[in-house]
Order: sequence, then structure tokens, then C-alpha cells
Amino acid sequence: MRPDERPVRRAVQLLTGLVLYAASIAMLVDAGLGSMPWDVLTQGIVRRTDLSFGLVTLLTGLVVLACWIPLRQRPGIGTVANVVVISALVDPFLTLLAELPDAIGVRIALAVTGIVLNGLATGLYVGARLGPGPRDGLMTGLVRRTGRSVRLVRTSIEVTVVSLGWALGGTVGFATLAYALAIGPLVHLFLPRLTVPVVVEDRVVV
Repeated sequence: MRPDERPVRRAVQLLTGLVLYAASIAMLVDAGLGSMPWDVLTQGIVRRTDLSFGLVTLLTGLVVLACWIPLRQRPGIGTVANVVVISALVDPFLTLLAELPDAIGVRIALAVTGIVLNGLATGLYVGARLGPGPRDGLMTGLVRRTGRSVRLVRTSIEVTVVSLGWALGGTVGFATLAYALAIGPLVHLFLPRLTVPVVVEDRVVV
């Protein structure tokens, strides 16, 4: 089984997904109503250091990738691109969004749009089939090594990072809960429509 030969489409889809993912992170952070689980941890570290959000995102991504080694996970080009592109773009997006009015209506709109955009972005970069993101790979590696369910492993990871991030000063709010409830259905909606077909014994399937 191999991805259908569509290198240009896959590369463009991957890059588009990662750019939109960085934008969605910035939207939720700028809204100040609660961030995605890993970004709560990033915010906490930022508030305890003089490092930028993008740099902390890069460093945590590298640490998570290092955790792949004992799990025998193999990164793809999409995995590396995930770390580099998102960490490089999130700070510029945060700078742009800082120009928006600090009104509650704007903040709610940013949070809702960010959650939906994150679902779309996830469908794009995962559907490109060029390698999982560092955090996704950590989850699947732990699932394979422990034999536990995806739901249990993902929930355990996210509860851990949210708790640690909150203790460090990260923002937990209604948008954090809304993201946790909505991201599964959103990815379920977008991913089948955006996944690059694969070739199985000379047959193309999705």
C-alpha cells in the first residue's frame, strides 16, 4: 500500500494545513478564552520564561520527537515540517491578531473560528499522508506500546499537559473544553474528504 503519486498536491496540502494550523493556534491564544491542550502548556512555559510562543512550540515539539525514539516511531517529512512551519508562523500570526479590538464578541468569534479552522487544518496535513505531527505520533506510539485505547491515551496525555500548563499559568477556559468536544467530530468531517487516496494492489482507494 502506498500513497497515490500526487507529490505536488500532497506538498501543497501539507503546507496549507500547517499554515492554517498555526493560524488556528494564534486565534485561540489571542482570544484568551482557553487554548488547545498543548498550547496551554506552551503558554505556561512562555509566562515563566522570556521565550516567545513560537520558540517554545519549537522546543516542545523537539522534546516530543525525542520521546519517539524509545517508542520506535519514524518521522516523515510532514512530521519535521509540522515542527518547523507551525513554530515559525505562530508568532507572526499572534502579532497580526494583536491589532484586533479586545471586545468579547471578537474574542468569541476568534475562538470559534480557530476551533473550526484547526479541524480543517488537521484534515489537510494528516490527509496528505506525509507523516503525523509530533504529538499525534507520541499518542499512536504509546497506543502501540501499551495496548491501551486511543481515547484513553489521548485523554491521559491532554489532561497531563493541560494540568501542567495551567499550573504554570496557561489559559484554560470554555474554548479549551469546546475544542476537546468539537475537534473529534470536525476531523471526522474533514479528514475523509481531504485524504490522498492510496494504491492497494493496483486499485486506488481512500
